[in-house]
Amino acid sequence: MKEAILEILLVSAKGLKRTNLVGKHSYFVIIECGTKVGTSKISKANHKEILWNGKFLFVFPTSEWQNITHLKLKIIEAEYFTDGRFVGETIINLKGLMVEGNDKGVIELKPTPYNVVLEDDSYKGEIKLGLKFIKNGDCETKRRESAAEGENSGSICNTIMKVWSMTWCSILYFCRKTSYDYKQKEN
Repeated sequence: MKEAILEILLVSAKGLKRTNLVGKHSYFVIIECGTKVGTSKISKANHKEILWNGKFLFVFPTSEWQNITHLKLKIIEAEYFTDGRFVGETIINLKGLMVEGNDKGVIELKPTPYNVVLEDDSYKGEIKLGLKFIKNGDCETKRRESAAEGENSGSICNTIMKVWSMTWCSILYFCRKTSYDYKQKEN
């Protein structure tokens, strides 16, 4: 089935307003595009810059993507025992991107900083993200590519766990085989 795909690369943020003066700060982003919503991982601020490096795919039927006007990113400071504190938001107009993507088939904007708007409509900080719009993309092909990328990009913990389980499997196999051979010799 042919569908339109909006790919968002959430890179980083810096210079954000601090809502809490004590301790380390952790942030996540809620991404809204039409009826679709995505949430980034929680990332700690280090040296006044927050790194997410997350990729999000929003797939829309061709009839629905023409009604989408903007992309909204809400930055939330994560807190224990609450849903978090609102830090700021960025709203990006997508009409121009989609019109040009409709003409060319594919359009990509390299990661660019956007201002973060606070509750009082002032600006403080910036969020950096890249956008890619694919008209009439084959949805199943993109999902398979994303799944393949996810399998190849495992964390170091996953790699250690795989090696650990392989080691235990080989030890158990060796013990079972030795036990079986020992029983064969007794009989």
